[in-house]
Amino acid sequence: MDTVMGRRKKVGIMGGTFNPVHMGHLLLAENAYSMFSLDEILFIPSGCSYMKDPRGILDGPTRLHMTALSISDNPHFSLSSMEIDRGGYTYTCQTLEQLEQENPDCDYYFIMGADSLFQMENWKDPDVIFQKAVILAAVREGRDLRELEAKSRQLTERFQARIHQVPIGNIDISSSDIRQRVREGRSIRYLVHDRLREYIEENQLYRESACPGKQENRHE
Repeated sequence: MDTVMGRRKKVGIMGGTFNPVHMGHLLLAENAYSMFSLDEILFIPSGCSYMKDPRGILDGPTRLHMTALSISDNPHFSLSSMEIDRGGYTYTCQTLEQLEQENPDCDYYFIMGADSLFQMENWKDPDVIFQKAVILAAVREGRDLRELEAKSRQLTERFQARIHQVPIGNIDISSSDIRQRVREGRSIRYLVHDRLREYIEENQLYRESACPGKQENRHE
């Protein structure tokens, strides 16, 4: 990554377990890309989340490949295996520090679900996260925004955070629902990219019961 025509490159970060990545993730990334005039959206599947039971999660290379299938037809979506390659637990603060070291001429925009704002103070080194990235919080249409705006003000005052909202309409898709549909033999068409749907079907993924758990919640 480098500068774009003499200016700093604006890179959005979509991090998450992506077990599997779904159309909600892709729509959120596209909305953030267009709304904030970003140059690129970098998808980073997580390695081993220190807050999630790993037994219900497919291995890193498989989730990386599924994400690659889902974003391959979008020229401004790209993929990084850095968290999977790093080994050990995945921490957002470390990812941002590594990105900044490797690409000092880039500005980063961390894309996340709005609900995660209420958990971020419990993440590892939240001050580092707020220092190194602008936060783009996904907001569903019809949500009462008063509590979210109050939390944003609190984080701004405490951490000098930069927080903006990204509207995503009424899209309500979750990875856990997709896994449940597969286990029950129901269709996941239009919930995930067609290439990913075919891959899941061909490889009979998610047929076994998954174990739920907590995570450093960015995107499931």
